[in-house]
Amino acid sequence: MDAFDLIPKLVRSSLECDRKTIEATALMIAKKIKKERPEIAIEITKALSYSGYRGSMARSIDLQPLPVDKESRYSLVKVEEPIESMEPILNEYTRRQLDDFISERKILDKFLEEDIIPPNSILLDGLPGVGKTYIAKWMSYQLNLPLVTLDLASSISSYLGRSGQNIRSIFEYATSQNAILFLDELDAIAKRRDDAGDLGELKRLVNVLLKELEACPSSCVIIGATNHPELLDKAIWRRFDRSLTISMPGEEERKKLLVRHLGKFVKEINKETLEYLAQNTKEINSADICKLSEHIKRQILLNSNTPKTFIALSELFKIVQLGTREDKVKLCRRLKKDFTQLSLREISQITQIPLTSVSRYLTTNKEENNG
Repeated sequence: MDAFDLIPKLVRSSLECDRKTIEATALMIAKKIKKERPEIAIEITKALSYSGYRGSMARSIDLQPLPVDKESRYSLVKVEEPIESMEPILNEYTRRQLDDFISERKILDKFLEEDIIPPNSILLDGLPGVGKTYIAKWMSYQLNLPLVTLDLASSISSYLGRSGQNIRSIFEYATSQNAILFLDELDAIAKRRDDAGDLGELKRLVNVLLKELEACPSSCVIIGATNHPELLDKAIWRRFDRSLTISMPGEEERKKLLVRHLGKFVKEINKETLEYLAQNTKEINSADICKLSEHIKRQILLNSNTPKTFIALSELFKIVQLGTREDKVKLCRRLKKDFTQLSLREISQITQIPLTSVSRYLTTNKEENNG
């Protein structure tokens, strides 16, 4: 039995939360790979040696114990190790900006040698689901740095001054580690101070955050993210080296997302259907396009004898909202024009529009053409 034979056992014991078996199996794997991959064996035994201690995962990857709220003792941050991630599918300008930031971080020493202040922060804004969190994790992988994410639930306290203390603790921790600090949902702690409806405590919190961002050394990487850029205090924008709006995916990006996430199943969908999917997901964010791809794959497996065009279009119109009667009429007519093999009943099933309505919409179209 080699190390690969033990992996299924390790997975099963992990899913069953069988700590004893996890430790025993992991130790066996470490012993079996010790000669060929000594560095991995050391990493496994190091993780095992810290098991059972608070912040054990952080310690095992050479991070200090996580900062905690003094009252609740809950961790103020969450830590994720860098994991391999495919590059995000973005428009050319956005991707170039991210590539530049990563390249600049990789030659940090050269900047310092030339007495140039290196960039260390980037602020991402955009609608939910466009990929801000994914970008942060991808950058963690590219820079090979753990991702330390602010935990809003434990960081924001109802006690006067406690939230500010927690933010200071988080920055003290981040600046002492070789890691990326990810300030997700930044608007929750960085709201505009001119908002008369906010409490004084929140305004003091913004002041603390501004000071910490200002004092953050170039060795610490900070990524901020918000769904509501209009809520951010104006001074926050000036504290980040780069600000980047992550837009909804364009047609080309949507097609790439579909191809990537459909995987081998993309071969079962004809070119016309794929083009139609890309063209008619304009209002759908990247995350939902990925979900759409997963749903299509599942249905292809479940209904192997069903035409793939029917499956793909059916899944599309489960998430695309049809508004007015005019929208429905245009949709039925276009489907019949682009996919002549579809029957009226199939169009009805795909769009969830009653068969009688589909028939009426298309009959009206024929009469207009004849006239």
